[in-house]
Amino acid sequence: MTAITDFPPRLIEYPESDGLPMAESDQTREYLVYATKVLSVFFENQPNVYASGNLFIYYEQGNPEAVVAPDTFVVFGVENRQRRIYKVWEEHDRTPSFVLEITSKTTRSKDQGAKKGIYAFLGVEEYYLYDPTGDYLTPPLQGLCLVEGNYTPVPTSMLSDGTIVLSSAALELELHLKEAAMRFYNPVTQQYLLTHEEEAAARQTAEERAQTAEERAQTAEERAQRLAAKLRELNIDPDAV
Repeated sequence: MTAITDFPPRLIEYPESDGLPMAESDQTREYLVYATKVLSVFFENQPNVYASGNLFIYYEQGNPEAVVAPDTFVVFGVENRQRRIYKVWEEHDRTPSFVLEITSKTTRSKDQGAKKGIYAFLGVEEYYLYDPTGDYLTPPLQGLCLVEGNYTPVPTSMLSDGTIVLSSAALELELHLKEAAMRFYNPVTQQYLLTHEEEAAARQTAEERAQTAEERAQTAEERAQRLAAKLRELNIDPDAV
């Protein structure tokens, strides 16, 4: 009688990439990188907040087809560390609270169809769409908030300079749209979020301006001293002039 051999369970592979390019245009790539970087910087000192982007999120154990890759997302309640992929069942079933898609005509059907349905299924509280080229969204920045399983538009307001403002309750930040350019804004500090590179560039600019102002002040002081010396040569009191 032939013995029955127990075979090891089949190893399920969860790919890290689909081999497709990250973005289809310079503008799309620029904002994808910007959004991911500034949110990572904003939350870098919070150990239980994970901000990332263009990363595969697998949401059904044993089914590698159950996957979605948001352009930018933020998950609360999980360890703030780098990952190659994100498996929901290994992360205490935590899913993103915030998702931003840098959208265009070619990704429109997915962003407003399949992805929107997946995000609602996953319980993503806020889903934002930004169309940097203005191909089809009017206005180019729009937000959706999950209410009883369905997405409803996030209210917008406008500043005196024409900037469109959408508030993210999940992030406690604002998304500003000015002249078609999108930026994250911190209403507490009243400043726009910057990447580390932008912070370094801003510091360098401030230092250069301070140095220029110091040099101008020194030049003015030297000019005043020369003038005073010349007046004294003419027997004129500089303080009396």
